[in-house]
Amino acid sequence: MKWLRRHLLTGYAMLAFAYLLLPIAVVILFSLNSPRGRFNYVWQGFTLDNWVHWDAVPGLRDAIVTSLEIGLISTLVATALGTLIALALVRHDFRGRGATNVVIFLPMSTPEIVLGASLLTLFINLQVALGFATIFIAHVMFIVSYVVVTVKARLIGFDRHLEEAAMDLGADEWVTFRKVTLPLLAPAILSAALLGFALSIDDFVITYFNAGSTTTFPLLIWGAARVSVPPQINVVASAIFLVAVAVMIGNVILENRRSRRGQEPVLTVVPATRAASER
Repeated sequence: MKWLRRHLLTGYAMLAFAYLLLPIAVVILFSLNSPRGRFNYVWQGFTLDNWVHWDAVPGLRDAIVTSLEIGLISTLVATALGTLIALALVRHDFRGRGATNVVIFLPMSTPEIVLGASLLTLFINLQVALGFATIFIAHVMFIVSYVVVTVKARLIGFDRHLEEAAMDLGADEWVTFRKVTLPLLAPAILSAALLGFALSIDDFVITYFNAGSTTTFPLLIWGAARVSVPPQINVVASAIFLVAVAVMIGNVILENRRSRRGQEPVLTVVPATRAASER
């Protein structure tokens, strides 16, 4: 009983983790399936041809390229805007600050179908042609909220004494931001960018309302699922998941090495700078 009580929480966590990963494991497993019909629902046999000929489905390559382009561009723009908004909300007191916080949270709390329909109404009233540009605008709008929340959480616990120490040593505002603030915010910014890119690649509802004739990867899956489900769709989904996991693991390893390298200089330099400034 002692052993059971000691390992109960660990076992529960492992079961919950396995439950979350089970659908992803099924997707990866059926990317290696060789179905006899049009639907990849029943295991028929092992094959690697799906990975070799991953673009055998007509329109699949173009849809993936479109999704990647929209995801990368919208993530870059939303990350830049969200980081600046988070800095303004945390470090500056201005009129309308509370209202801005509420507006930032609205895209996160609004149902996607309402958000997509509202954007469609806006574009129609402004007579904007639906397509790549409208998808980009829609994705930037809801990604910004997640970037602001992520970066803002890092800024709240940010040690302003490090910036003061840098300016005491002769650095101006721009050098301090580039050499001190930005590197310390880089993990939060990178996490926000990865989250925004994942949301953009995955989005279907908002994209469906504002896509027009443009086809992204989720729209292609939805359209193909009515007549067939080729295993190449599992291949692309598995590749996206594996790449995302590799990037996250690399980010964790990089941050652990950076924190171990930067721990001693921070502990020794900051007190010395404070003492010098007090003198």
